[in-house]
Amino acid sequence: MSTLSMRDRELVALGAALASNCIPCIEFHVPAARQAGLSDADIAEAIALADKIRKVPADKALDAAHAQLGAAPAVAGSACCAPSAEPGKACC
Repeated sequence: MSTLSMRDRELVALGAALASNCIPCIEFHVPAARQAGLSDADIAEAIALADKIRKVPADKALDAAHAQLGAAPAVAGSACCAPSAEPGKACC
C-alpha cells in the first residue's frame, strides 16, 4: 500500500511524463490528475515546474556542446528549479 495520495501519485506521474517526453503518458495522466481532485491550475503548476526542472540539464548539455566548439554558452547561468547553497551550482 502506498503512503502517497492519488493526487501526489498523479503529480509525480505528470512530472515523469513530461520529463520523458511521453505524449501518451501526458494524455493519460492529465485526466487522471483531474479525477484525483487536482484543478487545472494545480496541473498547470506541476507541468510548469517539471518543465523548468527538465530544462536545466538540457541547457547544460547545450552549453557543453558549445564549449566543445569554443563558443560562449548559449544560456548564461541556467535557471534552476530552486536556489543552490553553492554559487554557480544548479540543483539538478
